[in-house]
Amino acid sequence: MNALTLKIESVDNAALRERLQHIVDNKTKPLGSLGRLERLAVDIGMVLGTEAPDIRQPQMVVFAADHGLAAKGVSAYPSDVTWQMVENFLAGGAAVSVLARQHGLGLTVVDCGVNKDFAPREGLLVRKVAHGTRDASEAPAMTDAQCQEAIDNGAEVVRGLPGNALLLGEMGIGNTSAAAMLLARLANLSIADCTGAGTGLDAERVSRKIGILREVLARHAAATSPLAALAALGGLEIATMVGAVLQAAHDRRVIVVDGFIATSAVLVAAKLQPHVLQRCVFAHRSGERGHALMLAHLRAEPLLDLGLRLGEGSGGALAWPLLQSACAVVREMASFESAGVSREEEGAEASQS
Repeated sequence: MNALTLKIESVDNAALRERLQHIVDNKTKPLGSLGRLERLAVDIGMVLGTEAPDIRQPQMVVFAADHGLAAKGVSAYPSDVTWQMVENFLAGGAAVSVLARQHGLGLTVVDCGVNKDFAPREGLLVRKVAHGTRDASEAPAMTDAQCQEAIDNGAEVVRGLPGNALLLGEMGIGNTSAAAMLLARLANLSIADCTGAGTGLDAERVSRKIGILREVLARHAAATSPLAALAALGGLEIATMVGAVLQAAHDRRVIVVDGFIATSAVLVAAKLQPHVLQRCVFAHRSGERGHALMLAHLRAEPLLDLGLRLGEGSGGALAWPLLQSACAVVREMASFESAGVSREEEGAEASQS
């Protein structure tokens, strides 16, 4: 099935939104006093199409792949860390593994293009298109066919998952470079403004990284459409996430978006199908330099701002309890009528309550 042929319809329903807002407004609390949580509750209800939103069997999926551009020294870590971290995810020792256990999230790791072959085991899906992308400074990171295959793989992975919520995670040494270039190209921004320290580069190496990425963008100047840019700049895990986002949006799953890399996949998906954004909850604002610009371009308001820049889906897992709370408030909190609680008198000042 070609994921790019999926039609993502709007979830906007004025009558449902009005009913959800009425339910939230009539809970036993001053109007608007739960702040952002109230909007989150309404938004989740809209995605799921119900006045009693209930998120079931949430799935954290970590998409992993290698980047040929990493050979140019754009990361502080060697490429072998990608496969080593995949093993760490599967062994339960990574941050996202710990957080997924804590919050009862199903955890699946997808090998989208890691430069190592893994033994089959529970929790691992092998959807390897190639053993990493090509070096984008020398050739397009992916062929058009590879890019399409990766997108279709992502859609197929989501179709096989239970539940109605998808949390995006990723792993790939060099992938902040791909995300920065996608942001620069698709949002028409300076690559210097989009590029940060990634896994921990010092100022001198960040400057060198910017120079390399500027050259890559110049080499692929003709790759201006979302798909052309994705194929030219990478990476396989981002392309697979694009397919996952498209399928999850089509299925009306709530999509919890982690940091810079996951948001870059949403950026591409939203350029293809704008209604994707209606299904997205942006977990946090990353400490990676370009993420604030990416969120601003998407007009997205993140739930948390903790200076995170780990990736893996860690921010999504940390934000997850807020989604649970938002749904619980709608379903379980008493209304003024049901609890027999008096409302604020008309015209009374909130401070007098």
